Amino acid sequence: MSADFKHVNFSWNGPEAAALDPVGRLVYRSNILGADQRITNTGGGNTSSKVTERDPLTGEETTVLWVKGSGGDLRTSKRDNFSSLYQDKLIAMQGLYAARPDKGLKSQAEDEMVAMYFHTTFNLNPRASSIDTPLHSFLPGAHVDHMHPNAIIAIAASANCQKLTQEIFGGEMDYVPWMRPGFELGLAMQEIAKNNPKVKAIMMGQHGFISWDDDDVVCYTRTLEFIEKAAAYIDEKYQAKGGDAKAFGGAKYQTLPEAQRQATLAAILPWLRGQVSQQKRFIGTVQDDDKILRFVNSADAPRLAELGTSCPDHFLRTKIKPLYVDWNPQTEDAAALKAKLSAGLEQYRKDYASYYNACKHSNSPAMRDPNPTVVLIPGLGMVAWGKDKSESRVTAEFYNCAVEVMRGAEAIDKYISLPQQEAFDIEYWLLEEAKLQRMPAEKELARQVVIVIGAGSGIGKETAHRLVKEGAHIVCVDLNKEAAEATAKEITDKYGLGIGVAGTGISGCGPAIGLAANITDRASIRAMLDQVSLAYGGFDHICVTAGIFVPSDTSGHIPDDKWALTFAINVSGSYYVADEAAKTWKEQGLKGNLVLTTSANAAVAKKGSLAYDTSKAAANHLVRELAIELAPLVRVNGVAPATVVQGSAMFPRDRVIGSLAKYNIAYTEDEATESLVSKLAQFYADRTLTKAPITPADQAEAYFLLVTNRLSKTTGQVITVDGGLHEAFLR
Repeated sequence: MSADFKHVNFSWNGPEAAALDPVGRLVYRSNILGADQRITNTGGGNTSSKVTERDPLTGEETTVLWVKGSGGDLRTSKRDNFSSLYQDKLIAMQGLYAARPDKGLKSQAEDEMVAMYFHTTFNLNPRASSIDTPLHSFLPGAHVDHMHPNAIIAIAASANCQKLTQEIFGGEMDYVPWMRPGFELGLAMQEIAKNNPKVKAIMMGQHGFISWDDDDVVCYTRTLEFIEKAAAYIDEKYQAKGGDAKAFGGAKYQTLPEAQRQATLAAILPWLRGQVSQQKRFIGTVQDDDKILRFVNSADAPRLAELGTSCPDHFLRTKIKPLYVDWNPQTEDAAALKAKLSAGLEQYRKDYASYYNACKHSNSPAMRDPNPTVVLIPGLGMVAWGKDKSESRVTAEFYNCAVEVMRGAEAIDKYISLPQQEAFDIEYWLLEEAKLQRMPAEKELARQVVIVIGAGSGIGKETAHRLVKEGAHIVCVDLNKEAAEATAKEITDKYGLGIGVAGTGISGCGPAIGLAANITDRASIRAMLDQVSLAYGGFDHICVTAGIFVPSDTSGHIPDDKWALTFAINVSGSYYVADEAAKTWKEQGLKGNLVLTTSANAAVAKKGSLAYDTSKAAANHLVRELAIELAPLVRVNGVAPATVVQGSAMFPRDRVIGSLAKYNIAYTEDEATESLVSKLAQFYADRTLTKAPITPADQAEAYFLLVTNRLSKTTGQVITVDGGLHEAFLR
């Protein structure tokens, strides 16, 4: 069967599906549909099955509509992402609606029907149903697929959509003009199916399409067949018009070489992030593959970008239109790009305010952030913005889809966007606003990027895990790249990569990445910071937990080169990080935090650790100096741990044994490392006032406090986490 399709993947596995119950088959069908981006986009479309269930109250059989719930994603949905509703009660709602004198498209009566869906819930299922529920309930098929394929939307967003639908699909697919999703659209589709029983699909003007059948395999296959037919038709017309070479009117600009492209983006992104983050901070995603570059470089890009997008799912993420910057990558430099971006952003905000004021109703929600979520730059590509990495990747994905829709529509006809008033009525729909208001409060470090240097082990690793729990995006940095990547993998394995699938290169990442850097080398630090900019658009805070302790020899000394290395890592490295990061912080213009690691040893002189102790004393003063240098934009503080043995890379087995011998603590040569570490940790704990071992988690809590706003008026200070060493008390 798969050989029959060239533009989509036929993924149905009969034996696998046969082993599932009816709802399991629905989930399976949904997942394989959502897995192919040519079939539907992330979070877009929905599926349903009408299933015979036993009523828990009456014990009698009843028909239940299982439909993908509100806010779900087909590719990743599980059973609990589907709502279950009594089909007969949903149909009975038609009488309730018909009796309303104020009924009609976009009426209060129509909106109020949405709340009534809860009264039709089967078996106390808590999943809120989709706004598209009537479409699935009112159509006759036992199985319904509503998809958002680029090829279909290209037809739906064409000036002559109805004519093209008839030409391409004949009598197999009917047509309904643009209608906002809801009860009225469901009734209109019901009427179409009633009047023409042979029809098994409906083209939804400027939206997508819906298809159905009483057999789920047939429904799935038919969905693919409609998309295949649309894609083949578009491809034939596209090639006849010159294909890629002539797409979007042909190339006006040329793509910059990759190295130059990456360098330019890395230099401009933090500044751009600061500009679009005037109300709330955003996380960026870069897309610079061949398809998006073909569009941004084209002659028609300014015209098409100004039109905006068509499908509601698209513009809810990408806004009414993107910001296109008419910068010539062949003749203009980065300074000219920044100037054009600045002017473009100012005009975009004015345009957005005009759009809002022209379309708003008396009860419309207040105007939202007027900054663009998509920025298009010739020669460079696209930058998308969102509240977190997953959302910015979804935003980028949706504009990728929009570009494909425009490519197809221009190949077969003329692309048209949704009228501004209709777009506004979706974007500022009171039901959409209510959904936004119901969303849980953002976590304390949401929308922020924290670089943790030394994240491969010990305190740094624990700090990375502590910060991500509060919503931060984490850049795990270590001299050992594999260790940094391992920590990042632990985070992404636990929290997931998110549902977005866009992003080129490192920008196609999740909530954490692992990078290598040598903090004694400025070039290495700069390269790492540039990679962070490409991944997330910039950064907010840096925690430097990397350090080195070189034990003295039997005479109590260390070689000169080890003395220099100790200061290079424990002092100079922190300064180089701060100095390089300051350039980016200044460009970005957003307040940040720098937290350095000093030590209780900085205040306590003792034998055997001369280089380490004096380097940490210097680090203490470096905190104070940097606090002055970077004020008021960046707060600089320090954390001073006492000896942390557990999980520390600075305490390998041989050093632990050496310390046990030094303090005359009994041990055996074949004793387990864990036991040795425990003995030494308890010895250090017994020297403190709290008498408890100090763990990396104890230290991580201090870093967490210092990168939040909980201590927003604290800078130039060093917080001790030493269990209470009275020798280190301030003096």
